[in-house]
Amino acid sequence: MHKFVLAVSALIGIAQVVAGSELETSVAYKMQRHEPLSLAAQVGQKMFFDKSLSGSGKLACTSCHDPDHAYAPANNLAVQPGGETLALAGTRAVPSLRYKEYVPPYADLLDNPDGISPPGPGGGFTQDGRAPNMAEQAKIPLLAANEMANRNGAAVVAKIQVSEYAELFRQAFGSDIFASQETAFQRATEALQAFQLEDYSFHPYSSKYDLYAANKIGGDLTPVEQRGFAVFMNPKKGNCFACHYSGAGLNGSVAMFTDYSYEAIGVPRNAAIPANRSANYADLGICSRADHPGAANGRFCGMFKTPTLRNVATRTVFFHNGQIKSLKDAIRFYNTRDTNPELWYPTVHGIVQKYDDLPVRYRSNLDKQVPLDGRARGSEPRMSEQEMDDLETFLHTLTDDYRPSQARN
Repeated sequence: MHKFVLAVSALIGIAQVVAGSELETSVAYKMQRHEPLSLAAQVGQKMFFDKSLSGSGKLACTSCHDPDHAYAPANNLAVQPGGETLALAGTRAVPSLRYKEYVPPYADLLDNPDGISPPGPGGGFTQDGRAPNMAEQAKIPLLAANEMANRNGAAVVAKIQVSEYAELFRQAFGSDIFASQETAFQRATEALQAFQLEDYSFHPYSSKYDLYAANKIGGDLTPVEQRGFAVFMNPKKGNCFACHYSGAGLNGSVAMFTDYSYEAIGVPRNAAIPANRSANYADLGICSRADHPGAANGRFCGMFKTPTLRNVATRTVFFHNGQIKSLKDAIRFYNTRDTNPELWYPTVHGIVQKYDDLPVRYRSNLDKQVPLDGRARGSEPRMSEQEMDDLETFLHTLTDDYRPSQARN
């Protein structure tokens, strides 16, 4: 059966999973809500907002993962400042922390959730999959010199030990937990993981799409949104579902809008990232990992993890390097990267420098799926202007905290 038919069938299944008149009765909501938070999660909540855990004393998890912005940055910077004096810059755009509960550990050959595509690189936390779970992921910003800039885990533990929630930490993990700094640091990152798993705000499933899929009141998609969803699902148009539509949760009933796979799509180089000032520097995604052998043979170089499209309309920078600044342009990039490359890449001596952020030797790794199918320059793009607009309108239905009165035309 064709992937398109399977995906539509999955949508019908999702829409039939739950019934009722209030969002709070949905299966997804009941699966994710945890009240009250466990002691470990309460510790994680305190840590998440605690700026004293950074070397600068001015940076908390919320500085880059703002709860009011779907746990993504509240600004439009491509990369965020950090370090002991906040003078250092990151190298990648900060992703949202929402909807991470079903991410599997990284594998070079992960079964694709669509059941059709062959196994390939997928899963893991961060944009290159280097962390197997949220607890391990949390260690990265806590210890990175250009983020929260702690010398080691013991430095983090020392700050927790003198914090106002030190006693709560002991209640959660034992009265003698601070006797071992290594163990205490591990429990601290597990606390951050518990908070993200238990707190409803990390996975509210409260978008207009969720109302629609669960057959809730006020959940009908407008004609424009329906057209946009058709573009999303059409393998000859947007073909978005190929990477951005998979089921998870109870019997695959919750659409995650990512299949956790990795793709190289040739995003233009971003001169605003300080690391890119060096012509010898290239962020190679999976191959940037010290623990992955791909860099030796070029396998998977330039590939980054497919993010969820949930809350994508709330973002102000897109892709791993934040080079694209609007959802409209992100859609247009997919549609015209090959047919109108001059829109995206620099031109030198009359020649468009396509894929200027991916070394030539790795360009065989580029995704070849529609609409990034290498169509001839000057040919007709896969999507019309109207179809791109319709698709953008549909993607707005994936924004959380929807109220029926917020309908878009």
